[in-house]
Parts: sequence; C-alpha cells; structure tokens
Amino acid sequence: MATFPIQLTDTSFRRATRSGVALVDFWAPWCAPCRRVGPIVEQVASEFGDRILVGKVNVDENPKTAGRFKVASIPTVLVLKDGAVQQALVGARRRADYVGALEKLLG
Repeated sequence: MATFPIQLTDTSFRRATRSGVALVDFWAPWCAPCRRVGPIVEQVASEFGDRILVGKVNVDENPKTAGRFKVASIPTVLVLKDGAVQQALVGARRRADYVGALEKLLG
C-alpha cells in the first residue's frame, strides 16, 4: 500500500476499497476544517500505509461516491473493511480518533 493518501475518484473508489482496511477522507479544497484534517490523514498514511489504503475523495469532483455514502458534512473520514463502512468520523477530529478506529480493526 502507498504511504501517502491516494486520490480516489467515482471510478476508482470501489476497486481500491473492496478488500482490506481503508481510511478515506472526504474533503473539498474550500473547506477550512478539511485543510486541518489533511496533514493528520497524511500522518496516518505514513504510520499505517503499509497495512491499509489511505485515500482522499474530493466531494466536488466525485459527487457519486460522496452521495453513495451519504456524506453530508465535510470533512468526513470513513473507515472501511472490505468495502463496508465500519466507522464514520465527521468533522475535524484528533489523530488519536483515526488511529483508534484503525487499531480496533487491525487488532
């Protein structure tokens, strides 16, 4: 897996997240809280990227994926396992929240 967030699109999302654990940041460039979460997601990618997929979805450019997961507020970070949402973390959160969600799934 990559150690940086991978840019996911409406086309690539399902294929990229269908197996294993993934942490996906739904964001937009105009969103101030999203800009605060971005570096945290990058840290998580550096820490867990060899074991999970870490991705980002620009909701303005990929409305189908955002709609599929009913992302109504950004930032929203989804933790998925084999394509199914295990946890949704809405709003700017601490690094420990994302790490805790991942550790719960990874054991």
